[in-house]
Amino acid sequence: MTITTEAPGLQALSKPQFVTLMAMLMAINAISIDIMLPGLQEIGASLGVADENARQYVITAYLLGMGCAQLFFGPLSDRFGRKLPLLGGLGVYGLCALAIVFVPSFAGLLALRFMQGIGAAATRVITISIVRDIYGGRMMAEVMSLVMMVFMIVPVIAPSIGQLIMIFAEWHMIFVVICLFALLVATLVALRLPETLSVERRRPFTIASIFDAFRIVLTNRVSLCYSLAASFIFGSLFGFINSAQQILVGIYGLGHWFPLVFAGFAGTMAVASFTNSRLVKRYGMRRLSHGALIGFALASLAWATASIFGALPLWLFVLLYGTAMFQFGLIGPNFNAMAMEPLGHVAGTASSVLGFTQTIGGATIGALIGQAFDGTVTPLAIGFLSVSVIGLIFVLVAEKGRLFSPHNPSA
Repeated sequence: MTITTEAPGLQALSKPQFVTLMAMLMAINAISIDIMLPGLQEIGASLGVADENARQYVITAYLLGMGCAQLFFGPLSDRFGRKLPLLGGLGVYGLCALAIVFVPSFAGLLALRFMQGIGAAATRVITISIVRDIYGGRMMAEVMSLVMMVFMIVPVIAPSIGQLIMIFAEWHMIFVVICLFALLVATLVALRLPETLSVERRRPFTIASIFDAFRIVLTNRVSLCYSLAASFIFGSLFGFINSAQQILVGIYGLGHWFPLVFAGFAGTMAVASFTNSRLVKRYGMRRLSHGALIGFALASLAWATASIFGALPLWLFVLLYGTAMFQFGLIGPNFNAMAMEPLGHVAGTASSVLGFTQTIGGATIGALIGQAFDGTVTPLAIGFLSVSVIGLIFVLVAEKGRLFSPHNPSA
């Protein structure tokens, strides 16, 4: 059943407070990636990593751990409720961040980053499940857009915080800050967040029930195709994040200005998410996201074409990449809402399967794009164009060849 009003247990939180807390939970993952971008070079140098591209594995290891563990946290939260598994994941995440402070080798750091990602999987899966417990249809898309808008503020400030830490301390302090943020969020969850999954709606934690829920998710054409489309689109973002320091500092020589430009890109996506939250009730998820996907493809085509014919000046790179990422801000929340919409009765497992697909798929695609870096922006541009075309194919399959046409008034 579609839930469009707040559950009685949520009276302890107002809607703005609820959105802010959900955004803080989602921001765990953004902080885990973006705050350390200014320190990747120092991390590699400190731990004896000579290959520049190998430093990107600090991000990839985290994403792989987060992606794999989502299959576990979804069924767990459908059985035991949202709050307890969420606090457990936050505990694992924070302890791993603290352990990294004392890690002696790059291999050890990667292992702990993988474990940290496992803990963070709880925040990715359960946050979306909580939102789906309370909202459905366009209301869910609106709330997810607001969550994403606040979430996007983190990449605006996180690299600057990382840069500030690197000025006054060294890279280990970055993980101390991450640990303290996890402690803050866990405290707020423990004290302020009510349980949103009632006892009567919980599913048994058995192999049969888990496989049945997976079957429901994987055989739903709309949910699966939108999740796969989102995986490829998210892969483009991970590809940029992996190579952002090499592009903005290595190619364009921005140095200490790197966090400011990176913040501008994140701000563009935040503005797009806010715009989506204002427009989605009026125009619907499909009209907005389908139009944005086409715009993403066209911007990527212009960018790839221009980069093939010569080196792009900074202003043109910023314009073309920024245009693509504004469309990204309209795609993400709508694709996720449409993927979750038919699966409210198995929201936890659905969120875990879809999150696994998006994170593992996006991380793998992003790693391939990042590892293709050759000292120019051309591989990134071609990567963006490729994922946009593949994403469009999945959307066409989901919609049986029809774009822009909602199947019901709530979509």
